[in-house]
Amino acid sequence: MKATLILANGSVFRGQSIGAAADCVCEMVFNTSMTGYQEILTDPSYAGQGIVMSYPLIGNYGVNHEDSESQRPWASALIVRHLVSRGSNFRCEGDLDSYLKEYAITGIEGVDTRALTRILRSEGTMNGMITCAEHFHMGECLERIRAYQVEGTVERVTRSRPQVYPAVDKQRLQVALMDYGVKQNMIRCLQNRGCQVTVYPAHTPAQTILEGGFDGVMLSNGPGDPADNTDIIKEVRALYDSDLPLFAVCLGHQLLALATGASTRKMTFGHRGGNHPVRDVASGRAYITSQNHGYVVARSSVDPTVAVISYVNVNEGSVEGLLYKRPDCFTVQFHPEAAPGPQDTEYLFDRFVEMMIHPTIRRKGGAH
Repeated sequence: MKATLILANGSVFRGQSIGAAADCVCEMVFNTSMTGYQEILTDPSYAGQGIVMSYPLIGNYGVNHEDSESQRPWASALIVRHLVSRGSNFRCEGDLDSYLKEYAITGIEGVDTRALTRILRSEGTMNGMITCAEHFHMGECLERIRAYQVEGTVERVTRSRPQVYPAVDKQRLQVALMDYGVKQNMIRCLQNRGCQVTVYPAHTPAQTILEGGFDGVMLSNGPGDPADNTDIIKEVRALYDSDLPLFAVCLGHQLLALATGASTRKMTFGHRGGNHPVRDVASGRAYITSQNHGYVVARSSVDPTVAVISYVNVNEGSVEGLLYKRPDCFTVQFHPEAAPGPQDTEYLFDRFVEMMIHPTIRRKGGAH
């Protein structure tokens, strides 16, 4: 079946339908990863977005139940140059096209994803539409495309009730993790370090966390514009004003910055892929990181009496991490659990654990 991709700027790409055949309007973004398409599709941070895979060959190792970052895919659409019809890998449990159909994810293949990526890089992230209709009215399609907005995504992806994940082997600590769109491997990284992890819905009041006897709090990744989450930001501020150790990633990093007086801005096309170089300001060492975000903390808005910039993007100098003057609190924009290199920045989980075991301020309750 033929399919057509229409961008908000009027560009048209024709190809073949993959996955579901329903019309789909969403925000189009590109990802530069060569592998990890299943982890990308199931990353809740992609809610409301269509993913353009710049690498031309996708689906070559199929799909399996172990690689999902959540219980279902959250991306709205998938755009590829060539979709492999049969996965070839000893872990393969099915092909990607069937997986897309199972979860009603609309897709298109056979388009020039390099040309598409160049448009999104030069003109910025924009909305688009995939349709399988043979005849469509361009003006009506553009009206639908330009009216679309990515909204309410944190509410869409967060869990409805708290869930407890036991520590692997001996339990040393208890961590509260705020689910703004958390990836499963983030939970796993804490479990593997002796943490029992209680994952809470995004709108859980801070007081519930503070009365839970936890040793630390982690703020997860997630989708959408961080500034839209005004109620959550108030609760994050209450967590910051406590003496609990705090570690935040991606959207959590942005929410904490907003809660402490900084501002965020939308990037032209964002950072999405497993090859983004980040420099540790203190040591000068560079790390290859996995990233997925379209917003960033504005450098000029960071108050040096509140926090210092701890990591910067090597390519264009944007803020990639903050070390707060408040004891036992740090955040990063990139994903330390995603293992692009393969474990370049997992040490941040060790830092968080050490912070909880030996906090700067001795707290009442918890494990100490």
